[in-house]
Amino acid sequence: MSRNIFDRLQSGEAVPYTDPQHFQISEVAECTTKLLIELNATADTKKVRKLWGEISGIPLDSSSMIQVPVYINIGKFTRIGKNVYINHLCSMLDMGTITIGDNVLIGPKVNILSEEHPVNPKERQALIVKPVIIKNGAWIGAGATILPGVTVGENAIVAAGAVVNKNVPDNTIVGGIPAKFIKNIDNH
Repeated sequence: MSRNIFDRLQSGEAVPYTDPQHFQISEVAECTTKLLIELNATADTKKVRKLWGEISGIPLDSSSMIQVPVYINIGKFTRIGKNVYINHLCSMLDMGTITIGDNVLIGPKVNILSEEHPVNPKERQALIVKPVIIKNGAWIGAGATILPGVTVGENAIVAAGAVVNKNVPDNTIVGGIPAKFIKNIDNH
């Protein structure tokens, strides 16, 4: 068979649940869930870092911190930079890839979603993925949701509770549902 289902998704293909390779998603998600259960049951930061490394395939840098519980469906498509703080109850769907730069703050109950479904009801059972990028120095407020295909710019702030469906420029603050520009950040 050609490329695996993850490669096909990341190349932009909409993959229906009836696809013969769809079982691969469930297999990987099951392994991730087993590791997450263990990760979310510990208060030991070293163990959290170790288990996150098993989930993502890359160890969590010693300068970064994930507060448990955290939720992720696959894990191997998420990259977390240095000096990142992820507060508790962060939920990530990462088949489209999630890239979190350095010096990023992520508040509690944040959702980062790189997966969606087609709008057309006849095609809705398919899965589509688009990358999410959170650039260096960004701050994602409590309860915010970052939708597929969004880039949050450098030093940008996403206000608490915002739903971000469009790119956020560098050095700006956005808020609301859907998130809209509030003001520029003065870096001087």
